[in-house]
Amino acid sequence: MSAQNTSYLKQLDGIRFIAVSLVLIDHWSDERLKFPLGFLGVCMFFVLSGFLITRILMNAKDKDEALGRSHGFSLKQFYIRRTIRIFPVYYLTIFILYILNVEPVRDKIVWCLTYSTNIYIAIHQSWLGVIDHLWSLAVEEQFYLFFPFVIFFIPSRYLVKVLFGFIGLSILLRLIFYLNGIAWMASYVLMPTCLDAFGMGGLLAYFFYHKNEKVKAFITNKLWLILSLVAYVAVVLVSKQMSEGQNIITIVFLRVFESLLSLFLVGNAAYNFDGILKTILENKFSIYIGRISYGIYIYHNFIYNFYHSSPNHPTIKVLNKLPFIANHLPLKFIFLYAITIGVATLSWYLIEKPINKWKDKFGY
Repeated sequence: MSAQNTSYLKQLDGIRFIAVSLVLIDHWSDERLKFPLGFLGVCMFFVLSGFLITRILMNAKDKDEALGRSHGFSLKQFYIRRTIRIFPVYYLTIFILYILNVEPVRDKIVWCLTYSTNIYIAIHQSWLGVIDHLWSLAVEEQFYLFFPFVIFFIPSRYLVKVLFGFIGLSILLRLIFYLNGIAWMASYVLMPTCLDAFGMGGLLAYFFYHKNEKVKAFITNKLWLILSLVAYVAVVLVSKQMSEGQNIITIVFLRVFESLLSLFLVGNAAYNFDGILKTILENKFSIYIGRISYGIYIYHNFIYNFYHSSPNHPTIKVLNKLPFIANHLPLKFIFLYAITIGVATLSWYLIEKPINKWKDKFGY
């Protein structure tokens, strides 16, 4: 098995930096941003997860078969490693918010503890305020619950068809929801309706893992990256011309084009961008932000809401007396981003990094 299959891909941390920055720009724009960059950022994370998890699981499956052992071993290792990486910071955050009596957490604690806030949003057609953003973590966790069984117990020769099936199924589900008048939030936040993003990431991983040179040539052809970007922008602009609210393009087809753009971004990063994009993605700052992006994503909404809901806090009082911060959106964004990076850095070095070392005990 080549080193390429299992090696660390540096530029993917740069992709995480771009994805989390898009989410923060969208969430912190005070509704002045009319372009759905947050949707794109989340979709990039889904495609990236599909790529990385598929790659990891295919490698584990090959090792199981080479050693003549049960796939149960790799299943156990996968879930232990995911638990070590994901649960500590998430549950610590939920615990602190519960102790502080943050209303959405207090009222929806069971949904939070079971990684099902996305299901609550879909059922009740209502967002959850300060914990809105946790829906995407719920989607990822639900994907992790079933996808290893797909990789381990479906013959590899059928995997490409299954992944294309994911794409078709999610588009079909969103269309059915739209035609039946189901609220757009259900189409947006439910795990099955997000499977086209995971499926595209999984297809990329399959061909990357098996070193398919034709697919590599296709993915790394910058013409397709440019066309996917143009198509994505065009779809967004057309959807805005159709109506102010949600329509068939935004509900059914927007994620397809977000996923395609994300596919070419992740694919080119996996095979290594060159030129200016290589410089951006391999910059030490980009790589570092990508590494701590999980913490940034979890904490960003709480930091933003604290800033806007605590006007009498001494620190906020001082900031609000500085008009070049309070009244200048780009400067306020930079300031809040710096604070979020600081909090995520503390989380990384005090909690995540030390706990992540336990993963070494549960290798494949």
